[in-house]
Amino acid sequence: MTAALLMSDPLGATLGLLALMWLAAKLGGEAALRLKLPPVAGELGMGLALAALGRVFPALPDVTKSPAAELLAYLGVVVLMFAVGLESTVAQMLKVGAASFRVAVVGVVAPMAVGLLGAWLLLPAGTPFAVDLFIGACLCATSIGISASVLKGAGAAKSPEGRIIVGAAVLDDILGLLVLVLVSGLVAAGGTGAGLPFRELAKTFGLALGFLALALTLGRFATPHLFALANRLRSEQVLLPIGLGFAFLLAYLGNLAGLATIVGAYAAGLILEPAHIKDLEARELHSLEELVHPLVVTLAPLFFLLMGAKVDPVALMQPRTLLLGAVLAILGVAGKLVSGWAAGRGLRAAVIGWGMVPRGEVGLIFVATGSALTLNGAPLLSAEVQAGVVAALLLTTLAGPVGLGWVLRRRAAGP
Repeated sequence: MTAALLMSDPLGATLGLLALMWLAAKLGGEAALRLKLPPVAGELGMGLALAALGRVFPALPDVTKSPAAELLAYLGVVVLMFAVGLESTVAQMLKVGAASFRVAVVGVVAPMAVGLLGAWLLLPAGTPFAVDLFIGACLCATSIGISASVLKGAGAAKSPEGRIIVGAAVLDDILGLLVLVLVSGLVAAGGTGAGLPFRELAKTFGLALGFLALALTLGRFATPHLFALANRLRSEQVLLPIGLGFAFLLAYLGNLAGLATIVGAYAAGLILEPAHIKDLEARELHSLEELVHPLVVTLAPLFFLLMGAKVDPVALMQPRTLLLGAVLAILGVAGKLVSGWAAGRGLRAAVIGWGMVPRGEVGLIFVATGSALTLNGAPLLSAEVQAGVVAALLLTTLAGPVGLGWVLRRRAAGP
């Protein structure tokens, strides 16, 4: 009887699937690193490979149909955004200066404008305006992690351009997330722009801004008391559970306010300043960032692999899809390069522009949000459009570090 129950364990197949996903993601990331590419490119590519193999060998498990894989990937992206927020503080954001703000604003407006233009030109007539707008929103994102590693390797992380890139990328993420709120509200309103209930859209946007304002003001005053109480607990290892609980709570409250859950998780990380948790960190001999990092490197690759697996390989290889991806990538690079010139005189505009180019994980998070939206009962993004956007994001993720490394080397070798 016991042997029969063990052999019929319903979790057995799920565990095998997760083992396949983790191994595939890590192998893909390792291959990308050896090719001097961002790991996210390898993880995406491995997801695409699994999707393609699944069509050739139907007996292989379908990772896109596993609720467990979906849950772990979703947790991975929430924890990732929490970790990104932990890397900055509200005070640091206020000190990034006017140059970072100008770069961030242009870095959102220009890519969105060219993305709208590209979508309008390439997508069939009659495509809802919300689809064009969402494609433009995906091109707004910036992945600072990729550029930061290139800057650090070149010894330029503490240069004026390096500081501007980091500050602008932080602001860029927030502005991009607010754009995502507007697009989601437009989809909920019907998606065409005709007869749009602007009062409802303004209400959604107001709730989002109100949540962020409260989180970044009242939250900063509440968190020291919360973690002071946590420090009085006699249990061992309370910092990570309390920190994650705080992140998930703000993700939930942000969702109630009409925001994507990732926005609340990002805000939670931004609010938690080192002074708030220093006693707990001293007690546990680890910082919260150090404790969260293993979760990020364990769960986030599942998200990127799953995003790659959700791209229809047949749709991706269609000439129209490849054209859409290539054009959006070119426009996306051009839009971010323009932002470098907004920094002002005396700065290397090309360095700043190329530093803003990679979309990486942030752009993929936008696509994941869009893939969950429906318009008039149908998915907002068709398989062809989703594949084209993912291809564009992957191309910009590869082009960013290559271009940034080139302009840095050129500057170092120049007169």
